[in-house]
Amino acid sequence: MKATRETGRRHGLGATLAVLCVAAGMVQPAGASTLCVNAHGSGCYATIGAAVADAKPGDTIQVAQGIYREDVVIGIPLSLVGKNAANTIIDATGLANGIYIDGLDNAGLSGVSVTGFTVQNANFEGILITNASNVMIQGNRVAGNDRSLDFATTSCPGLPAFETSEGEDCGEGIHLSGVTQSKFAQNLIENNSGGILVSDETAATHDNWIVNNVVRNNTLDCGITIPSHPPAFLPFGTAPYGVYNITVSGNDVLYNGINGVGAGIGLFGFLPGARVSGNTISGNRIIGNGLPGVTMHAHSPGEDMNGNMITGNYISGNGADGEDAATPGTAGINLYINVDGAPGPSGIVVSKNVIKDEMNDVVVHTPESVSVNWNNLNGGGMGVVNLGTASVDASNNWWGCAQGPGANGCSGMDSSNVTDTPFLTSPAVPNGSPKAQH
Repeated sequence: MKATRETGRRHGLGATLAVLCVAAGMVQPAGASTLCVNAHGSGCYATIGAAVADAKPGDTIQVAQGIYREDVVIGIPLSLVGKNAANTIIDATGLANGIYIDGLDNAGLSGVSVTGFTVQNANFEGILITNASNVMIQGNRVAGNDRSLDFATTSCPGLPAFETSEGEDCGEGIHLSGVTQSKFAQNLIENNSGGILVSDETAATHDNWIVNNVVRNNTLDCGITIPSHPPAFLPFGTAPYGVYNITVSGNDVLYNGINGVGAGIGLFGFLPGARVSGNTISGNRIIGNGLPGVTMHAHSPGEDMNGNMITGNYISGNGADGEDAATPGTAGINLYINVDGAPGPSGIVVSKNVIKDEMNDVVVHTPESVSVNWNNLNGGGMGVVNLGTASVDASNNWWGCAQGPGANGCSGMDSSNVTDTPFLTSPAVPNGSPKAQH
């Protein structure tokens, strides 16, 4: 996680996802055509790019198994369907991206879906989406991208200018900027520099669903990063567009950002006026990442980090935060909001999480009160640590034993401005790890 960025439980989503499938173009409109692609060109297009060039809005492109060495740029609504992610491969070696859904140059782009591919070896992102809506990326494997990253200088030569804060990671496996009303589901994202990046260089990014993905072993950045970045086409110092109303639910976020360089899931603002608000981090397994499992940072006045909810996650064995947001050892959740006395944020809720194998379960450094309730605080060290000036409501938590915080066998508590009573005498929620997706 770099300085400029600051940087299962699959229940309750069925009806929502069914609606999104329709919205994202899974139902072929009347009059639309089906085009085919075969690596051998047997009665079909020989390249995906050629099929896309001939496609009309609403068409479906079916791609047979094989290796396709191309950077596929999509600028119209269509469905791109691979035979099987195990054997239908877009290998972008030496190319910018594997797939670029380009609403930046195609205003109003809406209704693109991509499913059934492995996307690998791109110089920058495996899949990049800009300024588009009703996009669906589902059932893909995105692996081994960010190939242009120069490890000696931690920079990314040739990165497009609109990616204002990606020089240290080449954009990650999947990057969405200026994307709305879209779904990213059931993808395997592994062995990139970072996993999924949700940012706002080109327009506001909001009302998206990141659900039921496996994001693992992306070792140089966070598993899922939700930052507000400088606008690409406005003067420096202009308030960012904002990233808000993002739902991150039911994902396995495992072993990312090792050696203290990335969180499992990070929400970051670093410029005055940044907006990273109203986001929901729910029902995820977050294990073994290099920084705290869920990490929230804000450093400048006027940042809107309001209304972020961290609920129902299983968090275990993550790392410590560092620099100005340092935690006193490993941590499950770190909420660091330092805005030099300015008001905010409000409405941050930490609830119904299971936290294990951390020295500190929840670390808080905020100028406004935070609610930490109905969690299982099983770390065995400190359940709640308050490093800030505001109060923390830590009532109605399970502290690892029936006698409450600080008792023999229970998690401890930093008593400065923390309310811990009443406490629970049995776990708030089931205490085991949910089943992994894969």
